[in-house]
Amino acid sequence: MKILHFADAHIDMANYGRHDPETGLPLRVLDFLKSLDTIVDTAIAEKVDLVIFAGDTYKDRSPAPTYQREWERRILRLSQAEIPTLLLVGNHDLSPATGRAHALQEFKTLEVPHIRVLDKPEFISSEELGLPVQIIALPWVSKSGMLAYSQMSADDGSKVYEKLEELLSEFVEESFEKADENLPVILTAHASVQGAKYGAERMVMLGNDLVLSGSLVHDKRLDYVALGHIHKPQNLNENAHPPIIYPGSIERVDFGEVKDKKFFVIADIAKGKTDVDWRELTEIRPFIDSFAKLDSEKGITDFIKSKLPSQEKLKDAILRLVIEYPREWDSLIDEPFLRKYAAEAFEFHLVKRPQSEARIRLPANQVISSLSPLELLEQYWQTLHTDNDDAEELQKIATTIIYNKEGEF
Repeated sequence: MKILHFADAHIDMANYGRHDPETGLPLRVLDFLKSLDTIVDTAIAEKVDLVIFAGDTYKDRSPAPTYQREWERRILRLSQAEIPTLLLVGNHDLSPATGRAHALQEFKTLEVPHIRVLDKPEFISSEELGLPVQIIALPWVSKSGMLAYSQMSADDGSKVYEKLEELLSEFVEESFEKADENLPVILTAHASVQGAKYGAERMVMLGNDLVLSGSLVHDKRLDYVALGHIHKPQNLNENAHPPIIYPGSIERVDFGEVKDKKFFVIADIAKGKTDVDWRELTEIRPFIDSFAKLDSEKGITDFIKSKLPSQEKLKDAILRLVIEYPREWDSLIDEPFLRKYAAEAFEFHLVKRPQSEARIRLPANQVISSLSPLELLEQYWQTLHTDNDDAEELQKIATTIIYNKEGEF
């Protein structure tokens, strides 16, 4: 079995740049579509047996019709090539309200040949799939959907993810009971997994996100785990079986992914043995994140320029330059020069962070000369917004330093 696994397409993330005059599409959307084309072309050229998309097609569940058209054109190419394709519903594809259509609904409603949308936990047998492999699918389940399914009240919200993991674990165990033990089993899920390294895409706080236990995905009865949701590419079971793979997003979404390479995966799967081939997406638009902290008024422009790559490397890149400096030096920063230097960049973000020194403000009836060193320190802890307990402890330490054992200054 040869499968292609990718995830987190987010094809309508047009948060930088301008529009293409020919297509009318944002150029950043074309970047994402270029990666998607590479993935589809590879699936067809290498005649893979199965494509698994592990969720998050768009940035939200209400994409513009133009973006839907572009996604559908590419998925239809897989259908026309007669490649079985599984589309897992992710959290960005799903409405938080129970009963509303998700962003991949058209493929399910129209029953597009060879395309199967997975929007609920499902076991797919080898007979159903028409391939010598079995699939356990765990798409994203919304909190409202979980409350409705489990008949829990909103007051039990803090326990909903605990209950959900319990139910999903039961479902996976029931799926193993149905599975043919002589054929490989793939688990695909759109979820966080214990031990995974998050990228900057994490939009929720810990405790508001379902986190699957490591034991669930490390089950030796599995032969491949195809995950989506986390944008940082990683194998959570390196050099062991089964491979537990987050391929990551297909393009850089923001500066939180500035150092991440982008991949999809080709996996050769057999019972008890799987070989994973990471395929790097090489035509990714570069992100450059530069930082300059000014410590001197002399040669400011040359110093900032030294923190930037050459103009050749800036060409077509998305550049962010953060400058930290004393507030009174604001007029010394030559912004027109910097914008001219970065003119060939795809987009240039200049972030100026003027710093102000914290000053001790005394009451009107006090002067510094009237205060003892310890009283001045008390004022200083307040200026720093130091926690009361910490300030008290620091004050005790200061007292032992300032005064000798006899209590004399």
